[in-house]
This record gives sequence, C-alpha cells and structure tokens, in this order.
Amino acid sequence: MNDTMATAPPQGASGHDESPPGLDLRALRSYLDRTVPGLVSGELTAMLLAGGHSNLTFELGAGAGRWVLRRPPLGERPSASHDMGREYRVMGALAASDVPVPEVLHYCEDPSVIGAAFHLSAFVEGTVFRTTAQTALLGAERAHDVSFELVDVLAALHGVDPEAVGLGHFGRPAGFLQRQVARWTGQAEDVLAGFAGVETLVERLRTGMPESQGSAIVHGDYRLDNVLVSGDGRIVAVLDWEMATLGDPLTDLGLLQCYWEGVDNPGGDGMRKGIDPALGFPEFGELSERYATRTGTEPAGLSWYAAFGYLKLAVLRGRIHRRFLEGNTPEGFETVGDLIAPLLDQSRRTLERR
Repeated sequence: MNDTMATAPPQGASGHDESPPGLDLRALRSYLDRTVPGLVSGELTAMLLAGGHSNLTFELGAGAGRWVLRRPPLGERPSASHDMGREYRVMGALAASDVPVPEVLHYCEDPSVIGAAFHLSAFVEGTVFRTTAQTALLGAERAHDVSFELVDVLAALHGVDPEAVGLGHFGRPAGFLQRQVARWTGQAEDVLAGFAGVETLVERLRTGMPESQGSAIVHGDYRLDNVLVSGDGRIVAVLDWEMATLGDPLTDLGLLQCYWEGVDNPGGDGMRKGIDPALGFPEFGELSERYATRTGTEPAGLSWYAAFGYLKLAVLRGRIHRRFLEGNTPEGFETVGDLIAPLLDQSRRTLERR
C-alpha cells in the first residue's frame, strides 16, 4: 500500500493525544508487547490509509518493521460487514491457495485495547489504483493485462474448495441469495427511505431474483482498488475480506461490473476510479467472457446481479452518510451521499437490460 495517501502524518507512541483517531498507540504497543513479544522494536508509528469508506486501515511502523492494522469504523456497533475475525480467518485459510493474500499475524477480539476488535497482517509492497492519474501510468498494455488478471484471480477464488482450506463451515450457502436480497432490500427501505422509487426498485429485485448457480467462497467487495499491484503489473494481494462468505459467486462478478461501469453522474463521483477504455481497460463484456472461460460457467442473469450490486452500494453509501452526519467518520466523507440517487438510477437502468 505504498502509494496510498495517508490522511495524517505518522504519529508516535509517546502519548495518547498523538494517536490517530481510532487507534490508541500507547495501548496497542502495551498489548503487542504482552501478546506478541518481539514483534515491535522501536517507536511505534501509524498512518491512517485513505481510500476505504468503511473499516479503518492503518500502516504501522517500528524500525524496519511494517504492518497493517484493520479495525471497524468509529461509532458503529459490530456487524457482519465489519467483522475483523472473519477477514483474519479467510485470509489465513487462503494463504496456501492460488489467491494472493497478505500474511496474517495476529487477531485481537478484545475491544478494550483500542476500542474495537482488530487484526494485524504483513505489509505487502504494491500499488492500489484508485484514480485516473494513477491508472494512466500503467499504459494501455498493462491496463489490459491487469484487468484480465483481476478476473483470473476472481475465478481462482471461486474455484477454491472451501473444505480443502478449512472454510467448509464458513457460511450458509443454502438460501444465500434469498438472505442477501432480504437483508439488503430491507436495509434499503430503512437507510434510503425518502429517495424516489426505492420501494418499486426493491420489489423488482425481490421478484426478479434468479436461481442461484452454485456456491463458492465469495469476496463480497471485489474490485480493482481492493487489490495490490506490483511494479511489473502482477496482482500481489487481494484486500478487504471482511464481507467474505460462502455463497453465489455471481454476486462478486455482478458487483465488479458495477465498479467497472460506474454510474451516470456527469461532473461528479462516477465510482469507476480510473477505469477508462481510453487508457486500455477492456469493456466489461470482455471480462465477463474471460470469467466464463476460466470457470467453465456462463454467468446467466448477470444484469440482475449488477442491479442488485448497485442497490447494495447505495445502501453502503447511505450508512456511511448517516455516520458522517452523526460525526463518526474521519474527514473527507462530506460528499459520500451525493452518489446515492445516481446509484439507484443505475440499478433501475441495469435491470432494464434483461
């Protein structure tokens, strides 16, 4: 994560007041010295890494050591979407697979240490591509290659046998899609109440739900800016596993389509985050075909999955916007609610492609 902009300069562990929001360095250092003796040598520093709209990610440093700490957002009760133990478990299980993940080092479920459960992982050198200015540096050939490798890694994940890596009981694949639709449409009715047409969209998604095509380990938020890319264009780590489970793999592919195609929001945050065909990125139809070739399955009903993905993204934005209004987010979230209406509109348009 070496290119990821920090929202604050490194802070030392010399006093509680110097700790970044959400991370008491003095308490953390004391805990690590007790539970993982020898890990930290020297003054412990931390940077809050930008880019995430939910869980907080910190780069820790001490001497030559570098690690990553992940914890849930401030001011929100623990939930499935902020489950650090879940993330820690799935990354550890995938360590021996063909899916590149950071090496996990320690999990703390005691919220009294820093105010929430957290886990530590090894620092992986690489770049998170989030903006057009960054992706333009790839060049057309590497942009094309990274795009197809992104799909290849997703196909590899969906090809992992959960039983073989100790994740056989990681989720409840039976009825997964029905539960997902009930959960997210229910949240939409709550969080997005007041937005035009939400009730109709929710009903269309509920009644149009396709038959699930199977079960696999799903990431839950798979996209270009949730992977680290090495200097030679290889994907060296997939990040942000807190929403992983066993379920319908097309929920991952449909959500990737949302991030790839973005939303129609001229002059605003279109969510594509640097993915531009003019820079060498292929159209999503090519990626869908690549996925079908790699997995041997035809992603039938993908438009519904993408429409459902847009609704989920609108709900997530709505929840973050609510936290912002309550004063429970770091700076930089002032406009997070601006994209909710365009996301809902895009969900409706995507359903109409069917």
